[in-house]
Amino acid sequence: MTDTSNPLHLCASSDCDCGMTRRDFLRMSALSTAAGAAPLLFAGDAMARQAPKADDQPVKIGYLPITDATPLLVAHGRKLFEAEGLQAEAPRLFRSWAQIVEAFVSGQVNVIHLLSPATMSVRYGAKFPAKVVAWNHVNGSALTVAKDINQVTDLGGKTVAIPFWYSIHNILLQQILAKSGLSVVTKGREGTIGAREVNLVVLPPAEMVSALASKSIAGFIVAEPFNALAETNGVGKILRFSGDVWKNHACCVTFLSERDINTRPEWAQRVTNAIVKAQLWTRTNQLDTARLLSNTDSHRYTPHALQVLSKVLTVTDYADYEKRGIIVHKNWNQRRIDFQPYPFASYTEQMVRALKTTRLEGDTGFLDKLDPAFVARDLVDDRFVRKAITAVGGPGAFGLPANLLRTETLAV
Repeated sequence: MTDTSNPLHLCASSDCDCGMTRRDFLRMSALSTAAGAAPLLFAGDAMARQAPKADDQPVKIGYLPITDATPLLVAHGRKLFEAEGLQAEAPRLFRSWAQIVEAFVSGQVNVIHLLSPATMSVRYGAKFPAKVVAWNHVNGSALTVAKDINQVTDLGGKTVAIPFWYSIHNILLQQILAKSGLSVVTKGREGTIGAREVNLVVLPPAEMVSALASKSIAGFIVAEPFNALAETNGVGKILRFSGDVWKNHACCVTFLSERDINTRPEWAQRVTNAIVKAQLWTRTNQLDTARLLSNTDSHRYTPHALQVLSKVLTVTDYADYEKRGIIVHKNWNQRRIDFQPYPFASYTEQMVRALKTTRLEGDTGFLDKLDPAFVARDLVDDRFVRKAITAVGGPGAFGLPANLLRTETLAV
């Protein structure tokens, strides 16, 4: 039997069914330590030396086909980059987070959306110099389960999929499970799971609905629209929205290399301007956004149907979710997904603290040395997004406090 307690060993297997290819395994193995990342860092440096030094560097977007990428895709589809005087290539779709990180580090793409905790792994684990310049959205994820699962405790003895170890999904899922007295294990698909244990496996988002339908997993927690897709296809139901656990939490953020930020600050500003304008437009044009992202639009950014995307992006009637007790904090008055670009320092600090108490796989030694306040200052560069927000009317345009400060609210 394969030892699946180590996810790297699991994913190295040629007949692995964990959802990651052998190429993904090699990518993440290379990125898991500073020493292993060195070849990729040199490749990134080489690409940067060959790239144009002026602000006419084309925007090369890398994304996964999830609603987290909405601002980048809307900015491209509505030619907002061009309106800022930039050239923009056709966005490149990737299958997994491992692939998108590798393409970013090697310089194949220069503007990506990335899971907020994963940015810490890239900057401090792999030691690749890059920074968060804006949030992409808030909320927009859910814990979706098989139809015979009616409460969190029903997940005991079963397997649940997450998209990445360094994800807000993993953090929140483990808090939800702990609140119900369940412990997390990583035993792969063949290990024996105790009655009070929940086995976590990593799957690419695009494979989660089919895995749930085939009953190889009992649930998953991931970004939209895969939760809505499971609902629409009748193979699953939502047990909890992530935004109902951590109010208006970030999931994906916009990530730029430090080299681009330092050598092309005007380029970085223009990129951020376009993304902020895209978010503002999206907030009041939800159905048009769904059409733009759908498989019926000429851009074909995602393979998703308009019906599924509309369920996520348009103003949703939460009465049924509230009646079934799925939404616990009715007074939070949130959308299923919303868009605001400012990266609150309080969130970054809380994320660092949460990661330190979350079970992760791989080399996590770098986390022990991280101070939350330091990470909030060092990982995030909010100069560009502050200017961009001011240019579109200020924080009030996004319903944000004028001082751009907030207190984090977590309530499992």
